[in-house]
Amino acid sequence: MTATTRISIITWLLFLPGTVGMAEQLSWANETIEPCPPKVPAAMPDVAELLSPSAIHIDGWLGERIARNEKNRLLVVDIGPLLAGYHKRPGSHPWIGEHIGKWMHAATLAWVYTRDPALREKLDCAAANLIACQEPDGYLGTYIPAKRFSLSNGADWDVWSHKYNLIGLLTYYEYTGNTAALDACRRMGDLLIATFPAKKSILAAGTHMGMAATSVLEPIVLLYRATGERRYLDFAQYIVKSWDEPGGPKILTTLLSTKQVQKTANGKAYEMLSNLVGLCELARATDDRRMLEAVVNAWQDIVAKRLYFTGSASSFEHFHDDFLLPNGVTSNICETCVTTTWIQLNLQLLRLTGKAKYGDEIERALYNHLAAAQHPRGDDWCYYTALEGKKQFDKQITCCHSSGPRGMALAPQAAYLRSHDSSGDTLLVSTFETSRATIMLGGQRVTVEQSSEFPHKGTSLLTLRLKKSAAFAVKFRLPEWALPADWSCGKDGAREGGWVACRKQLWKDGDVIHLKFHLSGKLVKGEHGNANRAALTWGPFVLAYDDHLSHEYPPAETLRLIDAPLVPEMASASPLENLQFAATVGSTGGNKPVVALFVPFASAGANGSNYRVWLRAPGDGK
Repeated sequence: MTATTRISIITWLLFLPGTVGMAEQLSWANETIEPCPPKVPAAMPDVAELLSPSAIHIDGWLGERIARNEKNRLLVVDIGPLLAGYHKRPGSHPWIGEHIGKWMHAATLAWVYTRDPALREKLDCAAANLIACQEPDGYLGTYIPAKRFSLSNGADWDVWSHKYNLIGLLTYYEYTGNTAALDACRRMGDLLIATFPAKKSILAAGTHMGMAATSVLEPIVLLYRATGERRYLDFAQYIVKSWDEPGGPKILTTLLSTKQVQKTANGKAYEMLSNLVGLCELARATDDRRMLEAVVNAWQDIVAKRLYFTGSASSFEHFHDDFLLPNGVTSNICETCVTTTWIQLNLQLLRLTGKAKYGDEIERALYNHLAAAQHPRGDDWCYYTALEGKKQFDKQITCCHSSGPRGMALAPQAAYLRSHDSSGDTLLVSTFETSRATIMLGGQRVTVEQSSEFPHKGTSLLTLRLKKSAAFAVKFRLPEWALPADWSCGKDGAREGGWVACRKQLWKDGDVIHLKFHLSGKLVKGEHGNANRAALTWGPFVLAYDDHLSHEYPPAETLRLIDAPLVPEMASASPLENLQFAATVGSTGGNKPVVALFVPFASAGANGSNYRVWLRAPGDGK
């Protein structure tokens, strides 16, 4: 039975009197929506397996951001303009074709997470409309015939748009079982194969040394695994080989040799990261460890020298020289497309390796730069998000307005995962938020309920619910900011590589795991471009001084932080709006120290005010 059939039957039964009792109806309706299994198993199996978004629910601060992304953005977006370039070619601008696929990717994950029938109806409508626009040869772009799959003026993002249509429709197929969507993806894939390299190199159809076009690698590998048809794998391998053609980006060879992203191709961050996500998919499909090595080299270089401590990268959309990380609005930093793709890459590496450090980077990006680009209402996004100045929210159709919701829709799947090896199953917990997840462990259906005081206090209680006792292990991610920590989980647990591992044991209904972790303010002194500057953090949150809250204080550029305790100020009952912190600050004007309010970088500037993350460090009187 497909997911589509199951949902249809559930809907029919819920409105049919006398069929089954209401309790049974609700229980069945709340079962997880499982993805269609791929026809080709992974040659490099995931160490940490993704769960269906429907198996997870997140409350608290992050949960509110996820909910507003669905209700106030994805559900209300007018998809007419996103489809207009398909209904009447050519579209209004060269990359208008990318938006409907991005929306479908995010909206499908959000629908699976919420089961919102209105969003499902909108998804079905979007998919049917998009598929109806496909031409007999499989073309599903927005250009006129004379300018297709080329670098023509105003028509140079054709393969790129097909990439996002593939991603959107494949995700839709994965969770609905809609075969029309998969057939449309086959036709797109076959057209690409008939075009490249038979008629031209794929590099000749992509900007940024071909990287825009070759980033179709990700969905081509997914299409191979969904269908089992070898020609798609052959095409994926051709794409990687094309990187080394004359004038090509040489992504794999450069990252294996120089291990530096700013020396790879032209350093364009979004397109390069997109290719690395695809390289992870191909490594998973083929067990080619060199591909994974190249991606890890890129990750290490970015984290060490090119990553803002708010969890994103790029200035003017490129990677630059070591530690060149400007903060201001005029430097166009941290494109939201880069932030989202960075989250995708870390999720890929978390799956492939099971290493907690990738979960740490997902957390950093979600709570800081991705959330900072999202308006707290959830209805708008920034293209770039500076660490000081004013946030540039707008209502236009941009790549970042379509990318940001994808990053937020991925957040539930980064919170709970499952691992399996010869010793059995392991539940992986990678969130401190009040939340729950339902998962098969040790042959039993287990629901883990996390009751947490985060982000106000560092205490959490995980309760296990299961009908019959089952044997499995539990690991929860414990980043550096949460240390020191104490825990109790039956048999003694131990910290292993960023995880606290509760050994495999027989769990019964109602068993609990207690966790107490460090949660307090911290003063972080800047380096490199932020020498003589300091910033405040609270757990995973980077804080900012917002002029909107501080009318009686001097301007941010004159303030100096003092190494004094940071005190939470609980201003309201809302999970989003009640995070304010009092800190002692001084002024270069000689004023005596005063107490000022700070808020998460994610919330700063929402009212159009000036804000600043990096202030003068203690002892800096300049």
